[in-house]
Amino acid sequence: MNVLLKSAKIVAPEQPEYHLKKRDILIREGKITSIASKIEDATVENISYKNLHVSLGWFDSSVCFGEPGYEERETIDHGLDVAAKSGFTDIVLNPNTKPSPNANSTIVFLKNRANHKLTGLHPLGNFTIDAKGVDLAELYDMKSAGAVAFYDYKRAIANPNLLKIGLQYAQNFDGLIYSFPMDVKIKGKGIVNEGKVSTTLGLKGIPALAEELQVSRDLFLLEYTGGKLHIPTISTAGSVKLIAAAKKKGLNVSCSVAVHNLILTDESLTEFETSYKVMPPLRTKKDVLALLKGLENGTIDLVTTDHTPIDVEQKKVEFDNAEYGSIGLESGFGLINQAMGMETAISLLTKGRSIYGIEEPDWKEGSDANLTLFNPEGEHVFNAEKIWSTSKNTAFLNTKIKGTVYGTINNNKYMKSL
Repeated sequence: MNVLLKSAKIVAPEQPEYHLKKRDILIREGKITSIASKIEDATVENISYKNLHVSLGWFDSSVCFGEPGYEERETIDHGLDVAAKSGFTDIVLNPNTKPSPNANSTIVFLKNRANHKLTGLHPLGNFTIDAKGVDLAELYDMKSAGAVAFYDYKRAIANPNLLKIGLQYAQNFDGLIYSFPMDVKIKGKGIVNEGKVSTTLGLKGIPALAEELQVSRDLFLLEYTGGKLHIPTISTAGSVKLIAAAKKKGLNVSCSVAVHNLILTDESLTEFETSYKVMPPLRTKKDVLALLKGLENGTIDLVTTDHTPIDVEQKKVEFDNAEYGSIGLESGFGLINQAMGMETAISLLTKGRSIYGIEEPDWKEGSDANLTLFNPEGEHVFNAEKIWSTSKNTAFLNTKIKGTVYGTINNNKYMKSL
């Protein structure tokens, strides 16, 4: 792939020599060969867009597809194309498939299905066999096959001794352990945030305590064992405080927040719209403000779309019976850009690979081109026509978002979004 990006404004907050400067960028055989004020080369395809901006490729740490087992929701092949069109050049794939990724062979299958795609797929393996929370899965073998961390998807590790053993064992091969922040006994049969809205609607609530108790327990275990712990998709002000204190102690803990928990509150639930049924649940305005502050001060490491395709038969049902989840790849950039501004959005979207041991892209001449092309300006409505995913369950249908993705470059490939 040989292309020349013309008059592209580079967004690279960590590299002042390029940041917000317009440059031509020549890419040959998938590598950045020259960055200069003006480059003329008639032998390559010239790429020029209105208000073209370019950053290092975006990264999403929590993406679900469906294959194997739930291909009607999304296949790996099509899902990776959706990710590329949405601006993401690397994604971490959640282990919510059937069969579950318990061993070397399942990780190899997932990696092979993503061969030769523009967007890099980095699979998570289960922490326990079939995510049942009883016996440890083959962590070392999965790590050797390419698993970047271990997670029983959206299921808390109820047995504290199992998490203790896992954190100790994984240190032998620098493994990263996930623990979903939800105490199942406190959660009970709750399905939305416990508070005024749940009481008004007559829906069973999940108190913030259910999350914070689990986070507190897991951080105590991490302090005892050492190792690396990731707490995915936190949602409460109390969790932000607990993780900030743990980081101050020097514990090796990271965490993420889903875009919908930054934008929406439980007040969205008044019409019983199942698109807003997500896990963890939408919380209060106070929680949203604390999450935003946690991002600002570095307590929260990652923002994720938490992209979760669910087929229509499992969403168009009574609220109590609907599956959790919202797709988010297509709307992720526009929402973060709208809420936080372009420079902050790009900083958040390009960080995090190092947590998983994934190679970070860079701007050096001679480096592999791993880039996202976009226009940060222009408001538009995110409607059904802008959804590329097979499943259409989005919490942001007909929401105003800001900015447009033009395309992505990675793995010696270029994909246009428009």
